[in-house]
Amino acid sequence: NGLNPADNEAVRQLAQRCALVKPAFGLYPVDAVLEEMLAMGVDYERDGEAFSGADGVAWVRDHVDEAFAIGEIGLDGYWVPSQLWPRQEELFRQLVELAIEADKPISVHSRKRERRVFDIVVELGAKRVDWHCFSSKVKLGLQIAATEGQYLSIPANARKAENFTKLLRELPRDRVLLETDCPYLAPVRGQVNEPANVAVTIQLAAELWECSEEQVVTQLEENFERLYGVAP
Repeated sequence: NGLNPADNEAVRQLAQRCALVKPAFGLYPVDAVLEEMLAMGVDYERDGEAFSGADGVAWVRDHVDEAFAIGEIGLDGYWVPSQLWPRQEELFRQLVELAIEADKPISVHSRKRERRVFDIVVELGAKRVDWHCFSSKVKLGLQIAATEGQYLSIPANARKAENFTKLLRELPRDRVLLETDCPYLAPVRGQVNEPANVAVTIQLAAELWECSEEQVVTQLEENFERLYGVAP
């Protein structure tokens, strides 16, 4: 998935070269207001030049028909100062509405503002939402999982992170997805993560769910197909 117009274009070209790659075009919630953050003197490192949020949304709109999903998009209250939250939310709403209009799944990235993201996607009527690397409280996770079309994705360090372990144990199995968040959140701290490490979380899920790894994989495949409309 892409984080900004330059990333999105790189993802687009990669997908054109390799049919196995399913492109998601998005606007990372920090990148969405990075131009304003830099103007305020906020210290945030990101490769490449800042761009306007409007240009970021326009790029996604122009290429939405080529997208497998829209994301990562969301709200960030960790890096982004509260003065910019209204603008960040405005751009997020535009992208959610665009995804709904184009009937594309949404991949959400949120830090410290998960409740607000949830309120917005419910208000706007989004029916296919993947909460990427969901790290908020289990109580909110259960509320999200009880909402039509919303799934929560658990990363590869779940065994080492108590909250992820608890989420994997308590969430409804038919609303769980697994991911790695490469190159971050590896099973072993300090190592570079890779897609193969999903297998580590499958092992953990089998233990917590008291079933076989094959049953976990079958459940995950069913969940993925319901959300994205294609078999993994």
